[in-house]
Amino acid sequence: MKNTFGQSITITLFGESHGPAVGAVIDGLSPGIPVSEEAIARQLTRRRPSSALDTPRQEADRFQILSGVFGGRTTGTPVCIVIPNENTRSRDYQYGLARPSHADYTAFCKYHGFEDYRGGGHFSGRVTAALVAVGGILLPALERLGIRIGTHILQCGGVEDRSFGDFKKDLQALQEGSFPVLDPLSGDKMAERILLARQNCDSVGGVTQTAVCGLMPGLGEPWFDSVEGLLSHAMFSLGGIKGIEFGVGFGVSSLTGSQCNDAFRMQGDKVITETNRNGGINGGITNGMPIVFQCAVKPTPSIAQEQKTVDFRTGEDAPITIHGRHDPAIIRRICPVIDSVTAIVVSDLLAQRYGTDVFCPADGKEDTQ
Repeated sequence: MKNTFGQSITITLFGESHGPAVGAVIDGLSPGIPVSEEAIARQLTRRRPSSALDTPRQEADRFQILSGVFGGRTTGTPVCIVIPNENTRSRDYQYGLARPSHADYTAFCKYHGFEDYRGGGHFSGRVTAALVAVGGILLPALERLGIRIGTHILQCGGVEDRSFGDFKKDLQALQEGSFPVLDPLSGDKMAERILLARQNCDSVGGVTQTAVCGLMPGLGEPWFDSVEGLLSHAMFSLGGIKGIEFGVGFGVSSLTGSQCNDAFRMQGDKVITETNRNGGINGGITNGMPIVFQCAVKPTPSIAQEQKTVDFRTGEDAPITIHGRHDPAIIRRICPVIDSVTAIVVSDLLAQRYGTDVFCPADGKEDTQ
């Protein structure tokens, strides 16, 4: 099983939904990066269930940094973060009945029955808590370099939010709000659709939109390590994401070349584009404009309606009614996960081009005493 992502800065995930803990190991970070436990906790809070729109499973997410940080700074050795699982209810899961659109059957095929099936095991969205904890380190490190990342719900349950406009103001607003939308009225309507789906024992999906601002041009590689390719690779590690597009994405198919092209202009001594239909990337390499991409997020597959399935132990058709505690929509809670995964990709891109010391603070170690 491949659980490690990255080249210069690598992230390894471990743990299962109902095991003792989930966590991550970050390797390749330069020494001296400030690490704020408050920032990590804040990121985890953004992901944590908080209302009737989310799963009733409440986890305190009392994380512990086991290695790689001393005196509030990275040491340059691997950082290990562990998040205990404290609120599990394994009796809700029956082995053998393949939950539709889950990994139960494919996990059985790959691991021959030795997999931990409780709560989805290693395939569970619970493991994304570790990714968010990593984001609690990398997102502030990127901000110190002038790079900001933010994700909002562009569409959910047939309700649309507006797209990014003033990136600086919009990204700041997303950090301050509890429901990740740019138009609060749209958020209220989305919440209504999500609650209606819960009442109908169903779920809804949607589309997120992410922006990365402040990136310098020249990051990424042509062909197999393009910026789009690396971001797509990372995003598709999240089980809830089933599609991704950059800039106007599939909208390019209905445009002419003159409508789709982004004209280059000079802004002082800086090269910019008048539009950003290509999402800040040309030839797989950043052009200095904001990276903008959208992700299609599927409806939560765990719904309380009776569904058709098979018992893969007996080879027979069977009905299934899923019990347990589940989100009627995962799209709100996936936004900080997308932010964190984006931060992982961007950090690795920076380290590949400028070396892992790109994050070394200018103030050295004077204030660590």
